[in-house]
Amino acid sequence: MADAHHLPAGPFDIPDVRGFIPRRLKPYLFILFVIIIQFSGGLYLAAASDMVGTTALMQEDILMAGYASLVGLSINFAVMFRIKFRFSTRTQLLVCGTVLIAANFICAHTQSVPLLVATCFVAGWFRMQATFACNSTIQLWLTPVRDMAIFFCYVYIIVDSAIQLSGIATVYTAFFSQWEYMHWIMVALLAFMLLAVLVLLRPVRGPMFIPLLGIDWLGALLWSGFMLCFVFVCVYGNFYDWWDSAEIRYAAVLGAACLTINLWRATFLHHPYISFMALTNRNVIRATAIYLLFFTLMATEHVFEHSYAIHILGFDETNMIDLNWYVFAGIIAGCAFTYLTFALRRWSYRTMTAIGFALAALYLGYFYFFLDYGVEKEMLCLPLFARGAGAVIISIVFLTSIVQSGLPFVLFPQALTVNGFTGAVMGATLGPAIIGEWLSHTVARNASLLGSDLVPSNAAAARVPFGELFGMVQVQALAVSMKEIYGWLLIGALLVLVLILAGYGPARPWAIFPKWSTIRRRIRHLARTG
Repeated sequence: MADAHHLPAGPFDIPDVRGFIPRRLKPYLFILFVIIIQFSGGLYLAAASDMVGTTALMQEDILMAGYASLVGLSINFAVMFRIKFRFSTRTQLLVCGTVLIAANFICAHTQSVPLLVATCFVAGWFRMQATFACNSTIQLWLTPVRDMAIFFCYVYIIVDSAIQLSGIATVYTAFFSQWEYMHWIMVALLAFMLLAVLVLLRPVRGPMFIPLLGIDWLGALLWSGFMLCFVFVCVYGNFYDWWDSAEIRYAAVLGAACLTINLWRATFLHHPYISFMALTNRNVIRATAIYLLFFTLMATEHVFEHSYAIHILGFDETNMIDLNWYVFAGIIAGCAFTYLTFALRRWSYRTMTAIGFALAALYLGYFYFFLDYGVEKEMLCLPLFARGAGAVIISIVFLTSIVQSGLPFVLFPQALTVNGFTGAVMGATLGPAIIGEWLSHTVARNASLLGSDLVPSNAAAARVPFGELFGMVQVQALAVSMKEIYGWLLIGALLVLVLILAGYGPARPWAIFPKWSTIRRRIRHLARTG
């Protein structure tokens, strides 16, 4: 997006960039900034195995910190427009880059879980703000008519691709040196970005200065507490034995209290952080339901794929991370397909949703029918490609539906916060928690059934050492259990697909963003009334 004076009759230009930079190169400068920012998370989950081996941190601690970054990212949506109209793009990038450098230093050295989680939360918040500052500056270059279906195709091809590529870079950095070196590389890239911002950008403020008044900061804190408690329960549930532990019960009570207080405050506050109108909007509810269904079906990505590749196929970390290339190809293809069909040809929401769930069914069906001990790495190309394409199609389509929800623009950022929480945070934590618990019970049952015949009277079993025999039973039980759960999830995906195809959905994307002058007037009115 660009300021109102970025919409001249002539060629697109960015006044924030100094004049000696060629006009045609200016948008690519911001794309470079976005790529650096998206690579620079406070913590790199791909290095979790190396971090567990060299620090006192557990796998759950690292996951909690990584998902805290997603919570910080989601919470930022509700105020990112206000910050854009308060500070220049140059100031935003300088502050956000400095904070991300500090976050990389802290995450590379600390072993304190609370500090790690807090740092990643803050890093996620500033990473989102920096990303928005860059993308909003070039939106009119990407789509002069402000068609958000087109814009979101660009956003997801950058964001989701960076997730896959940063994981590849992290693992290979750890393989050739140490996992901490990834932090130093990103510190260097962020320092380069800061230098480029200082030299190439100038502080250009919009024609209207809007102070940060009327923002419900207490509501933001309470919503953050609810989301972090939700993540804590999902991530640590199995470790603490769910409701039998005081830690999980305390986190659930605290999260419920934060949610209840926020909903109560929304009944009388003039401008709550997230209003009931945003929470109860039909498109927001529909998107939430689809996200929960889709990402629960695809939760095997977090629970099964690593165990299958490591314990059954015998892959090392580098072979494991090479699978990200197939997902990356799926993301590129999914964004291109969505751009050509959904954004340009205006295919309906129902058609695109059906395609997304069909790809999910293909992913689940492939693993159900072909999961075995002798699978080569190249044979996993098709399901991982389908997973990447399906996820990005669903994300683009339903984020576009939020823009087309009919909400007043001042409530639109609140709907984005709900969308970010349900799509990114819940999608990454709730489904894996459910599938992980299901897998543990299924493995225990199948191991008991498989081991029932291995008695001392069995001559073949007697010749095998007990430890080796137990390991063989566990691996076989894991494979059988995975195939069983893949089968049930495949049935679920096919049922959802049938329901989608049986419904009638003529709605097509026509999500046009208002002019920046209109947005300024509405936000200024919001600040005054607050």
